Amino acid sequence: MSSQSQTNEPHARASTNRPLPYLAILCLAGLAAIWGYNWVVMKVGVRYAEPFTFAAMRAVLSAAFLFPVIAALHRPLRLQAPLFTAIIGILQTTGFVGLITWALEQGAAGRTSVLVYTMPFWLLLMAWMFLGERVRGLQWPAVIIALVGLVLVLRPWQLEGTSFSSLLAVAAGFCWAAASVLLKVMNKRHTVDVLSFTAWQLLIGSIPLVVIAILTADSTPVWNTAFIGALAFNVLPANALAWVMWLYVLRSLPAGTAGVGTLAIPVVGVLSAWLQLGERPSTLEGIGMLLILAALAALTLRGLLLSRNARQGT
Repeated sequence: MSSQSQTNEPHARASTNRPLPYLAILCLAGLAAIWGYNWVVMKVGVRYAEPFTFAAMRAVLSAAFLFPVIAALHRPLRLQAPLFTAIIGILQTTGFVGLITWALEQGAAGRTSVLVYTMPFWLLLMAWMFLGERVRGLQWPAVIIALVGLVLVLRPWQLEGTSFSSLLAVAAGFCWAAASVLLKVMNKRHTVDVLSFTAWQLLIGSIPLVVIAILTADSTPVWNTAFIGALAFNVLPANALAWVMWLYVLRSLPAGTAGVGTLAIPVVGVLSAWLQLGERPSTLEGIGMLLILAALAALTLRGLLLSRNARQGT
C-alpha cells in the first residue's frame, strides 16, 4: 500500500500544479447565476401557486426527471442506505425546500437568499457538537460577525410580518445544515451513488410536501406562462442541469475553490431581487446582509487556504 502511494505521489503533485480547468470555472460561474437567480424565479412561482403546492411540484417533477437519467446512465437505481436517505430527504427536501418556498411567499427573495446561507455557520456548530470537529481560529470571529448580521436582518426588537419569513429562512438553513451533518455520517458508513441518492431523497422528501399541499391548499395553481416558466426553471436548470454541473465542479476543482461558488449565490440573489423585483433592503438589513456575506467570505477564504496547504503538502 505504501508503494502504491509512493507511485501515485508524483502524479498527485503534478495534478495539483496544473492550472484550473476553464470549463469547471465556467460551470462554477453558471451555478452561481442559476442558483442565485432562482430565488427570483421561485418568488415569481409562489405568486401563482401556494408555497407547498409549488414546493411539492418542484420536488416530484425533479425526482421524476432524475430517475430516467439514472437509468440511461446505467447508474444504480435501488435505494441505498434507506434510513439515512429517508431522514436526509425529510430534512433536505421536505424541510429545506418547503421552508424556503414558504419564506419566499411571506418575504423578500434577496433577504431570504442571504438568511438561508447562514447554513455554514449552523453546520460549524453542529459539527462541533455531534462530529467532534472543533471550531478553530478564523471560524470564531466569522460566526460572531454572522450572528450580528443575523440580528440586524431579523430585527427581533421590531416584530412584523417580514420577521416570520426571516425565521423560516433561517430554519431552512438549519435543516440544510442538519442534513449535511447526516450526509457526512452516512458517507463514513455507506458508499452511495450521488445521482441515485439525490433522486431517492427528493422522492421520499416530496411525499410529506404533497400531503401538506393537499391539506393546506385553498386554490389550484394559475397555469400561465410565468408559472410554467418558473416551474420548468426549477425542474430543469436549477435541479437537473445544476446538479450535473456541481458534480463536475467537485470532481475538477478543489473543495475550497468550489465553495466560492456558494458565496456568489446569495450575492446574485440579492442583486437579482433588487433589479427585477425592486426589493431594496433597508439600511440595517443591508448592513446585516453585508456582515453575513463577509463572514461567509472569511470561511471560504479559510477553506481555500487549507485546501491549498493540504495540496502543497502532499
